[in-house]
Amino acid sequence: MLKIKVPASTANIGAGFDCFGLALKLYNEFEFDQTDSDGLMFFENGESSSITLEDNLIYYSMLEAFKKYKFKYKGFYINVANSSVPLSRGLGSSATCIAAGIHAANYYMNNVMTEQEMINLATKIEGHPDNVVPALVGGFNISLIESDNVVYSKINTPEDLLFAALVPNFKMSTESSRKVLPEEYSKSDCIFNISRAAMLISSLYQRDYSKLRTSLQDKIHQPFRGPLINDMDAIFKKSKELNALGEFISGSGSTLMIIIEKSNTEFLNKMEEFLKTTETCWKVQLLEPDVSGTIVINEED
Repeated sequence: MLKIKVPASTANIGAGFDCFGLALKLYNEFEFDQTDSDGLMFFENGESSSITLEDNLIYYSMLEAFKKYKFKYKGFYINVANSSVPLSRGLGSSATCIAAGIHAANYYMNNVMTEQEMINLATKIEGHPDNVVPALVGGFNISLIESDNVVYSKINTPEDLLFAALVPNFKMSTESSRKVLPEEYSKSDCIFNISRAAMLISSLYQRDYSKLRTSLQDKIHQPFRGPLINDMDAIFKKSKELNALGEFISGSGSTLMIIIEKSNTEFLNKMEEFLKTTETCWKVQLLEPDVSGTIVINEED
């Protein structure tokens, strides 16, 4: 039995649209095994799943890897043993499926793929690298695509920071949330984002947290997605009152992410009390960065 553990991720992170991503200590866990019969046996928490093959991103990612390397395969047993990363909430649930599928395929092909090849294929499947890169390698990553090759750089995330994920009871698909974005941006908006993206990286390196809130401002996606998320403005205002360092929409939403210092021990209880007064049901999770990325365990070893 092959077991694969993949972290959640938060992407965009303010002004870093489609290029900033951070792995978090919240995980989906998958189990794989080969079968004698052709096709797929797919389970969730040990129970047979009704998901169609067309919608099974784990199996699709495996097949894409097999196709790329002309690998002949038979059947597979796949079980989603633990699904802690919520679906369609901006926490990289699809990236966990892609990373797991590619790693599983690579294992059954005797590890023919390099890490770079896995990243390139995962990005091709996902469409952008901001979630799949941290899901695969862990940490905070800046990623870009150059001639079909993903170039990425991992930066150190200060250990004294926590990421409060505010997860609402409504979903927001990446596809639908992209439809609200404009096709063109002004030069001033581009300069606005470039300056803040650069300042965010500098602030993290220098541990100058006084600049984080300004660095997380954005004019590419948050002004257009924010109105789709109930209570966002009120929550961000309360977050500032509770001495948080900064706030942003996680990925395409609907999760809101708030950066706090570990020493801010009163934040969680006070934010949870405030959220009870809002119209939406929210769940708050304090998460640390994950630095390991995808972990593969072969129980037969």
